[in-house]
Amino acid sequence: MLSMKITEESWKKKKAFRISRGIMDVSEVIVVELSDGVYRGFGECSPTDHYGESMASVLAQLKSICYAVAGGVSRKEIQELLPAGAARNALDCAYWDFEAKKSGVPAWKTAGISEPRPIQTAYTLSLESPEEMAEIARQEACRGLLKLKLGDDDDIARVEAVRAAAPDVRVIVDANEAWTMGKLRTYAPELMRLGVTLIEQPLPAEHDEELEGYESPVPLCADESCHVAADVEQVSKRYQFANIKLDKTGGLTEALELVWRAQAAGLRLMVGCMGGTSLAMAPGLIVASYCEVVDLDAPLLQSEDREHALRYDGGIIHPASGELWG
Repeated sequence: MLSMKITEESWKKKKAFRISRGIMDVSEVIVVELSDGVYRGFGECSPTDHYGESMASVLAQLKSICYAVAGGVSRKEIQELLPAGAARNALDCAYWDFEAKKSGVPAWKTAGISEPRPIQTAYTLSLESPEEMAEIARQEACRGLLKLKLGDDDDIARVEAVRAAAPDVRVIVDANEAWTMGKLRTYAPELMRLGVTLIEQPLPAEHDEELEGYESPVPLCADESCHVAADVEQVSKRYQFANIKLDKTGGLTEALELVWRAQAAGLRLMVGCMGGTSLAMAPGLIVASYCEVVDLDAPLLQSEDREHALRYDGGIIHPASGELWG
């Protein structure tokens, strides 16, 4: 019989992190531990209020399924018992980890991929003044791939400043739904001129239909517009990429389904994260094996990380150890 332990944790960021719709100075996470008394599996999630979640609501969802877990419900069955979102993510990933520990078969092998290798991850710059972002870009240029948070009328100035400070890095940008279609049409050619290779979620998700028929000079990536595999049909009409986040899909199980459906639809792939520790990033590394763009840098933005943390060398993230996850 499995028991489930649920823990709330708070991880302080090195400094306040700003995006177009708010600012964060801590990562609030929930950790699920599954145990049969011999083996233990762990999963971590970051509830997001933008998606109608809170620490309290996610805790309530997880507590509601404790008896089902103890009764022997399977990982596949929880896909129906909980909706896509943070709660199911933590539980689903805990199942994957528990199964790997008990069977001795690593999660990557169960997922049907080759053994993970070191891979480049983006390093994300908070939405700040052009001068501040340029200075951070200068300091972090060794990472090779920078992701810039954007969201107001100074956005082109920000990218110009970063490009001047770090002329050789790859740059992607993320507006977090802050632009209008008019701004996108104006900004996209300028961003192409500045060597930007990807624009994440330029418009609010509810305005996505405006993208149909638009040929952007820089590929567009759906983030807030793409949560689960069922979203692929609409997303593929409006975007060239989809950003897969386990807190949106509700875990690795649905994330892999999204990968396969996206590939069939011709969507290119990115993997990202909401925040959190190395425990939350580790399952994302399995998804990363299918992706052209990886953005699993959240632990780098925190003051501390957990034991057996992922190893980052500049812009390279190394596979998780079995002691951490999977």
